[in-house]
Amino acid sequence: MKKTLCSLSALSSLFVLSGLLTVQAEESSSNTAKLGWSTTAELGAITTSGNTKGTSITGKVDAKQELEHWSNDYTFSAFFKRDETETNDGQTLVETSAEKYAASAKGGYKLDKESARLFVYGLHVSDRFGAYTEYTTVAIGYGDELFKTETMSLEGEVGPGYYRGETDLEETENGVIVRGAATYRWQISESARFKQTVSLEYGEDNRRSIAESSLTAKINGRMQMKAAFLVQNDSNVPVGKKKTDTQTSLTFVYSF
Repeated sequence: MKKTLCSLSALSSLFVLSGLLTVQAEESSSNTAKLGWSTTAELGAITTSGNTKGTSITGKVDAKQELEHWSNDYTFSAFFKRDETETNDGQTLVETSAEKYAASAKGGYKLDKESARLFVYGLHVSDRFGAYTEYTTVAIGYGDELFKTETMSLEGEVGPGYYRGETDLEETENGVIVRGAATYRWQISESARFKQTVSLEYGEDNRRSIAESSLTAKINGRMQMKAAFLVQNDSNVPVGKKKTDTQTSLTFVYSF
């Protein structure tokens, strides 16, 4: 828990610095983005009964802050799963089978070109039952919009970074990485939107890739329903752990 708090404090410090740099930056006439905050919160839960009893809860908060010279993104997500089984003597055994928390922050400094950014990125993941129980990434680099039409867009970013991971065997890994990421968006209709995100962290000891596909359908002005499928792969994991984790979710999303 102390490691988690230290990592989150480090992420917060990065963006206190970005706020100070914003005050000092010169005004850019090419910035046409709407300034201010936009936030979405999503929540989903599944409860089973009968022969199999259990509860799964997933939630996520996405916040985007548009400043005059900075475009900042903050994300927090959580996943929790508890199973109930009945022993031969009739007693109920309750076990937690999944518990994962992730927090990230990214600050993008706007260049002369409207979509071009110099970014600093930080992520910390705490996964109680994962191959890596703690995983922290810090990276800097360049990002830009690769193409854009009325209904589609593709953004990409790349840069060097550093990672530190602790396996479930309490072994620590760390080293330099190259991080690349891309986001594809497709506005299918006024009420339906598809999004694909992909990221790759390439290091000497481990290569971590994460891909998420999601389809969002609007229910009303602020409420949406989202179906998503996430795949995470680590090239190097301890014996007895699988390299690939997947998660399928159905959540309600509220925008404000």
